[in-house]
Amino acid sequence: MEKHIVVLGGDGIGPEITTEAVKVLDAVTCRSGHKFTYEYLKIGGCSIDEYGVPITEDNLKRLKECDSVLLGAVGGPKWDGCPSEIRPEKALLKVRKELNLFANLRPSRLFQQLSGASPLKEEVLENGIDLMMVRELTGGIYFGERCTKTVDGEEVAQDVMKYSHHEIERIGRVAFEAARKRNRKLTSVDKANVLDSSKLWRKVMHQLSKEYEDVTYEDMLVDNAAMQLVRNPGQFDVVVTENMFGDILSDESSMLTGSIGMMPSASLSGNTLGMYEPIHGSAPDIAGKNIANPLGTILSAAMMLRYSFSMTEEADAIEKAVNTVLNQGYRTADLTKDPNNYVRTKEMGSLVAEQLK
Repeated sequence: MEKHIVVLGGDGIGPEITTEAVKVLDAVTCRSGHKFTYEYLKIGGCSIDEYGVPITEDNLKRLKECDSVLLGAVGGPKWDGCPSEIRPEKALLKVRKELNLFANLRPSRLFQQLSGASPLKEEVLENGIDLMMVRELTGGIYFGERCTKTVDGEEVAQDVMKYSHHEIERIGRVAFEAARKRNRKLTSVDKANVLDSSKLWRKVMHQLSKEYEDVTYEDMLVDNAAMQLVRNPGQFDVVVTENMFGDILSDESSMLTGSIGMMPSASLSGNTLGMYEPIHGSAPDIAGKNIANPLGTILSAAMMLRYSFSMTEEADAIEKAVNTVLNQGYRTADLTKDPNNYVRTKEMGSLVAEQLK
C-alpha cells in the first residue's frame, strides 16, 4: 500500500515531534512493505511569518489531495499581537471546516508504568483510565455567529451556539460505532437543563440510541461529567459531546493520565481523510531543546494507520512498541521527577523505531 502524508510541523516543538513520528512511520514501512511519501507544508505562525496568513489557499488545496495529515502544533507568544482573523489558531479552524473534520477522537489511557504521574489518588485509579472522548469539531459556539457592539454606551460581545439535527446525528453515530468497538458503553454529555441546543442534542441522541440497543447509553450534564472524571474516571468508556464542552473535558481527561504529552488525537471526516495530532500545544519555552515528549505524536501516527489506512496490525505494533519502551524504564523529561535521568526527543523516537524494526 502506498500513501501520501502531508506533515504540518507548525510552531514551537511541532517540527521536532513530527520528525520523530515520521521516523516511526518509516520503521513501519521497513517491516510491512508499505510505502509512505511525505510533503512538508507550513501552518500557523511560521506560515504567517512567510506568507502573511496562517495557511495559504494552495496549501489548503494540497491537504485536500493527500491521503492523511500529521500535525505538530501551532501558535505561541510571538503571534499574540496578530489581528484575530489571522492568528495561528485560525488555520486549525479553517482546516477542520474545509476538510469537513467533524469528529475528534481523543483517547485517554493511563499507562500503568506512569500511574505515579497521575494527580489522582491511588484508590481512584483502581479501575484504571481507558476512555475515548468523541468531540464534535465543526459546529457549536466556535463556528457560530459572533459580534461585539456597543449597547447603551457599553461594549457587548455575543457568541452563538447552534446545532442542527444532522450535525448531532453524524457525531452521534461516530460515537456509537466507537462504543461498539470498545466496551459498548456511551455517555452523552450536554447541558439540557439550561440550553436549547443541548435539548436538541439529547433528543437526537435518544433517537439514535434505539438503533444501537447493544450499547449501554446514558446522559450526563457537563458539570457532573467534569466532577465524575476526577471522582471515578474508570466508569467511562466512550464520551460524546459538543465542541466547547469537548474541548474542556478532553483536556481534563488527558491530565488525569499524568502527562498531556502522551495523548494523541484524530480528527475525522466522512471518508478516510483525517488529521492526526497530539493534544498538547507548541510549548515554545522548550522548543529546540530536544526535550519534548514525542510519544503523543507517535501514538497519533498509530491512529492514522488505524483510522485512515485500515492498517490495524501496524497501529497495534506502534502502540506495543511505545508500551515496551516505557516498560524498559525510558522516560522523557515530563514523565520523570529526576531532572538528571531522562531521554531526549530524538532518542525516544529512535527507541520506539528500533522496537518496530
